[in-house]
Amino acid sequence: MQQAAGPGAGGGALGAAEHLLRAPGRRERVLHEHTVPARPGTTAAWPEWVHPELRAALERSGVTSLWRHQVEAAEAARSGRHVVVSTGTASGKSLAYLLPALTAVAEGAAEPGGRGATSLYLSPTKALAADQLQVVRSLAVPGVRAATYDGDVPGEERRWVRDHANHVLTNPDMLHRSLLPGHARWHRFLRALRVVVVDECHHYRGLFGSHVADVLRRLRRLARAAGADPVFVLASATAAAPALTASRLVGVPVEEVVAVTEDTARRGATRFWMWEPPLLPGTGENGAPTRRSAASEAADLLTDLVVGGVRTVAFVRSRRSAEAVALSARRALAEVDGSLPGRVAAYRSGFLPEERRELERRLRDGDLLGVASTSALELGVDVSGLDAVVVAGWPGTRSALWQRAGRAGRSGQDALAVLVAEDDPLDTYVVHHPEVVLGAPVESTVLDPGNPYVLGPHLCAAAAEKPLTAEDLPLFGPSAEPVLRHLVAGGLLRRRPGGWFWTRRERATDLADLRGTGGEPVRLVEAATGRVLGSVDAASAHHAVHPGAVYVHQGETHVVEVLDEEGSVALVRREDVEHSTSARTTTDVRILSEDRRRTWGPVAVCTGAVEVTTQVTSYLRRRATTGEVLGEEPLDLPARTLRTVAVWWTVPAELLEEAGVHAADLPGAAHAAEHAAIGLLPLVATCDRWDVGGVSTALHPDTGLPTVVVHDAAAGGAGFAERGFTAAATWLRATADLVAECECPAGCPSCVQSPKCGNGNDPLDKAGALRLLRLVLESADDDDAGRGPAASPHAEGPPSAGADGSVDVRDEVDLRDAPGTAADARLRRADTAPRV
Repeated sequence: MQQAAGPGAGGGALGAAEHLLRAPGRRERVLHEHTVPARPGTTAAWPEWVHPELRAALERSGVTSLWRHQVEAAEAARSGRHVVVSTGTASGKSLAYLLPALTAVAEGAAEPGGRGATSLYLSPTKALAADQLQVVRSLAVPGVRAATYDGDVPGEERRWVRDHANHVLTNPDMLHRSLLPGHARWHRFLRALRVVVVDECHHYRGLFGSHVADVLRRLRRLARAAGADPVFVLASATAAAPALTASRLVGVPVEEVVAVTEDTARRGATRFWMWEPPLLPGTGENGAPTRRSAASEAADLLTDLVVGGVRTVAFVRSRRSAEAVALSARRALAEVDGSLPGRVAAYRSGFLPEERRELERRLRDGDLLGVASTSALELGVDVSGLDAVVVAGWPGTRSALWQRAGRAGRSGQDALAVLVAEDDPLDTYVVHHPEVVLGAPVESTVLDPGNPYVLGPHLCAAAAEKPLTAEDLPLFGPSAEPVLRHLVAGGLLRRRPGGWFWTRRERATDLADLRGTGGEPVRLVEAATGRVLGSVDAASAHHAVHPGAVYVHQGETHVVEVLDEEGSVALVRREDVEHSTSARTTTDVRILSEDRRRTWGPVAVCTGAVEVTTQVTSYLRRRATTGEVLGEEPLDLPARTLRTVAVWWTVPAELLEEAGVHAADLPGAAHAAEHAAIGLLPLVATCDRWDVGGVSTALHPDTGLPTVVVHDAAAGGAGFAERGFTAAATWLRATADLVAECECPAGCPSCVQSPKCGNGNDPLDKAGALRLLRLVLESADDDDAGRGPAASPHAEGPPSAGADGSVDVRDEVDLRDAPGTAADARLRRADTAPRV
């Protein structure tokens, strides 16, 4: 809970920062330092309507006054206005929604008979909901019965939550799969619903955000049918256009949303460093010098900060890195003080619920001094008292960077944040050009609930919940009626005088996979004891838990013996090993059909169905301490295939040669053009760059020509590639203009570098890309359709995992919908996602 008044905790982190730089060679690693000055804060009087028991509880917890923005947001929600509060990390946004939500619930509990008022809290992570639950329960407001409702809650407890809780904390997935389909059993709760909180709303972007927006429309529809009209309160620390984001998510006109954006909370000073690791002795495999890894630097920084008593979180890119950084820090700390290793831990997804809760408790209590975490903690526990944050590797967006950096200094004390660069072109550019981070706003949140590929499954789900009527259609937007016609023609819905009805026996909610996880998670089980260690999502299983893989769990190494995909189980044995493992993957993109073609002189622009096939073929064993390759072991795992839709263009090699794009330069030119085109696709298609993937090759086997392919990342397609084809001239002209106008000499994140490139942004040839794009556009016709919805060419979210093929330069996407998964079966039943 953010405390609104009182002195800061001091400048311990800044004092420790100076100590860090005294070590030999450290000071020159800081390429840039930026200080965010302290801010005193502006308070406001308590609203008179706040329930007296709630105010007393908050004052007992230390909240003696409120920040002005908290009062402004709470007053708007209390008056019945939809609100989005977009203020900095640690600015106390939770009070902005807890005041109206818990006051309504407490007032309703005092009414004679009935259930009284209810409120619903939605978060993108279980950890955040669990943390909010503890906050509410610690207040102990009479009449407030708070409970979580998620996949970790057993069935008997779920029934109690449904029948008795009046402040329910859940996530969009449970809302979609359980609460809304079972709305008849939740009728009393929905009838009394007064406030819906959507926390960390910037997280709902791209396809996932579009799905969530349609889930919220289904919630509003069923609440309305039950007799309620709840107010929505949304919160985010890093939304670029908060009112517009809220409007699109909830489905209300933007003028009906009150945006509270002025941060009036007290904040300590934050010292921000851009840190480049030193060069290692000798040269790498290609003869070029290499730098020390960001994870190794992060482990050293975490160690030194913990020794200094500075509470620190080190954010890393993968589960494996989280375990490795924590283990390395513990080993180093053991040489300094035997009591310190136990105060450092890894935090990541895949842990058992009880393990997560215990780590979160230790973080809150201050028992843990250091944590190595994946992005799982980025939106998670509200940890007051953190002094420092180390971010190992550019997280992909400015939004994610500031979200992580803001985890420190949450109690008003001064803080330290360090961005440590990986040894790749994108990270190197960022730390050498701090204006990319410090001089630019956060990225826009792009989502499109009217996308027929997304809307169709949710209209089916809505019809199964309660037959759709003509009065419901405005809630789902102008795409609803044509999509419904398609669903009726496909036999998924039936039109009757009373509306549209679901016609199938299976659950309609199975048609929409909100997160595209690709099936049941794979559990990690100790073969000797039957103990469950954790889980990995189905899409990651081939990479993370293949036979022979080393799996690290809280510092203990295990070796995978068997991967049983049918049973969603990986059997492991406990074994101390001195090596790590990394999977090697091959990828192929095959053109299945050419549905439409445009001919621009010698250039062809096409769209059609493609098949993206990936296969883990072997794994490398590397020495854990140095990364030295010890050997390669073959694997016999099935290929995973994604059938989707793509747009591609081809150019004869001889014309490229004449234009100055020589054979040796073509891979880098095509790769850079592909990156720039993916970055600009949101200009004409309402998507973000993590919703699509790409391939660029000097000779594609299906075209026989140099080819650039951009494909949807969703099984069956999501309409983005098709829109790219329709508006190809607009799209590619904007792409060429972007590359030409960017002032960087050889390529940067603003033009041709990609935060999700599986090939490490190598090779890239900015000048060659511009020549290639201009050649493509020389004979371009005007688009058949006008410019699509405008959006930022940069999108939010973590980069997709993947590695490029050995010949083609590829930007992979997470192939979450593979044959044999629930998603594949879902698509077979429905033929394809709706096309209109």
